[in-house]
Parts: sequence; structure tokens; C-alpha cells
Amino acid sequence: MKHVRVPFNRPYVAGREMGYIREALHSGHRHGDGAFTQQCHSWLEKTLGCPKALLTPSGTAALEMAAILADIMPGDEVIMPSFTFSSTANAFVLRGGTPVFVDIDPRTQNIDASKIEEAITDRTRAVVPVHYAGVGCDMDVIMSIAQRYKLLVIEDAAQALLARYRGRYLGTIGHLGTLSFHDSKNCSAGEAGALLINDPRFIERAEVVREKGTSRPQFVRGEVDKYTWIDVGSSYLPSEVTAAFLLAQLEEADATKTKRVAAWNVYEERLGEVSPGLARRPYVPPECEHNGHLFYLVLAGEAIRRSFIAGMEQRGIVTLFHYVPLHNSVAGLRYGRPGGVLTATEVAGRGLVRLPLWRDMPFSLLELVITETGAVLSSLG
Repeated sequence: MKHVRVPFNRPYVAGREMGYIREALHSGHRHGDGAFTQQCHSWLEKTLGCPKALLTPSGTAALEMAAILADIMPGDEVIMPSFTFSSTANAFVLRGGTPVFVDIDPRTQNIDASKIEEAITDRTRAVVPVHYAGVGCDMDVIMSIAQRYKLLVIEDAAQALLARYRGRYLGTIGHLGTLSFHDSKNCSAGEAGALLINDPRFIERAEVVREKGTSRPQFVRGEVDKYTWIDVGSSYLPSEVTAAFLLAQLEEADATKTKRVAAWNVYEERLGEVSPGLARRPYVPPECEHNGHLFYLVLAGEAIRRSFIAGMEQRGIVTLFHYVPLHNSVAGLRYGRPGGVLTATEVAGRGLVRLPLWRDMPFSLLELVITETGAVLSSLG
């Protein structure tokens, strides 16, 4: 029997991307910080309510900028979860920092805020909460700890555009926040990101760092008669073509969130019926409003997950594992260290599997995935 092929993701195209790109191409300004970049900045600042937003070539680049702004030096320590992408750690390792990996809450896969304080040393400079699957970390506790120990909080909100914690958008609660607009994200431009600057003392320097460490932003505003190299920095501006594509996506961000959450809700409601007790489903704390970024199951170990992925593949459905915990990775062992026991992290690393989910995913495909998920889980149970 020939099965329907269900991909893991189908990047959304809003419809205005090509028109905006043509405008950018004919504007005479194709490099960064043109009209489309400014419109993206305005959208992010007004929608999210942050003092300053700066587009970057990727979420990784935004994290690298944050590490520079945090003045991370060799020997400094940065607390973060191990269950995250390498970019979260790399940004600080590039500055000579040491990632200190803390365990996650097994319900949310987010950093366990109760484990942060015991990982703090006299070398700790920052905490990097990662909002997994667009569900907020316990930011009240994290901000309280940071204030008590005079630490910076840098939110890795790569997956969390338009998700909220106690009514505030993720990425706007810490001193700095980062977003990703990779193809895998709710709004995408192929590759792009943004740095959200919530503490105004970082704004001027962030502009300099983003412009190769020069005073060009002040020159463009007419504040100086020439610009020169004044600080460390790099080329952290995306092109106007990228910004043009992204603007079309941002204009549809609310509708995208609504549709993805609706699909997520179908999974949540139906999978509890077809697979009771066979897999742990996502948990969203009552103080959080997620954005439907992804739906996952946590299975009872790597062997079962491998069999589940293979069984779904046989039925024409692509499901994927997620992070290999950083504390067990080759680079993690070399550049970082664990900040305690990481039991929940290792459970997620062995058992978490992601189901297909995208905007405008037909209900018939959702039903197919649910039915086949139940069948495969039952065969493994």
C-alpha cells in the first residue's frame, strides 16, 4: 500500500515576499539597514514592546552580539540548559566563556530555575534561559536570582516569537533577548534573526557592535562627521532582500500563531485518547501562552524512539528527534561543564521525538499522524 508522505515542516510563504523583494532590488539599497530593515525593527519594537530591536543574519549572530555586549571574557561562566542547540553555547565559547549546563524541568524541557542558584560561582556572569517549543521558562524566579547575584539574563527565544509569560512577550523580559527566523521557525526568511535590547544601556553599543565595531550608526544619523573603528564587532547586518522577505512573514505572524496553535491543540486533545500512558506530551504552565511552535512526545528511551521514528517512516510520516544534550557532546565536554546532575536532560535527549506541524497543515494530515502515532505506539507498548 502506498502511503501519503507527510513532511516534518513546510515553510510558509505569505504571498507578498516577491513583491517586497522586487522593491528592495530596485531601491538602490540592497545592503543592510534600509527601508525594509527599519520596517522589521519597527514591527518588532511596537508588537513586542521592547526599546530596541536589531535584525541579524541569524539567531546565532544575535546570541554572539549578546555575548559581546555582556563582556564575556576568558574564564567567565554562563549558566544555560544542556538541552539546547549548539548556538546557545557557541556564542559564549567564542568569547572564551565556559557554559555551565543545568538540568531541565521534565514537564517543559526548559531550564529548571530551582537548579540555577546552586550552579552560580564567583565567575558566573550571565544566565541564558531557552524557551523550548515556545513555552516560557520561569522568568520570575530567573530574574530574581539574576538581580540578587548581579547577573545578566539573555533569553534565547529562538522558538518563541509571540509567545508570552505572564502577559509579557518572551525575549523582552531579560536584559537581552534573541529570536530566530530560520526556515524551521514560525516566521522565517531562510536565515535571519534579531537581537532584542530591553536594557537601554546596551542600545548604543549594540549598534556599534553590529556595524563591525565602527561609529557608522552615529555618522548616518549626523552625530559625527566621520566614522571609525571604536569597539569590537562584526558584520551582523542582513541584506535588504532578507529583510523584505521577513517583513511579509511578520505581517502574518499573528495569523500564523493562531493556526499553529489550533493544530497543536488537535494533537494535544486527540493524542491523549489514542496513546494513554505510552508517551508524555507537552506541558504548558498556566502562566504561559505558547505559540504552537512544535509538538513533541517523550518516549521511554532511545531504542523505543528509534523504533517509533522507523515505524512512522514506514507509514510515510517524518518524525524527528531533537537535541543531543550539549554536556555529553564532543564540544560540550571540551568547552563546558555540568552544573549538577542532568537526569531530566538525558531523559529528553534519549526519548523526545517531534511530530509534523506547520501553518495550514490540513486536518486530514493531522488526523493521519494521530492515528498512525497511536498505532505505532501501541505496537511498541
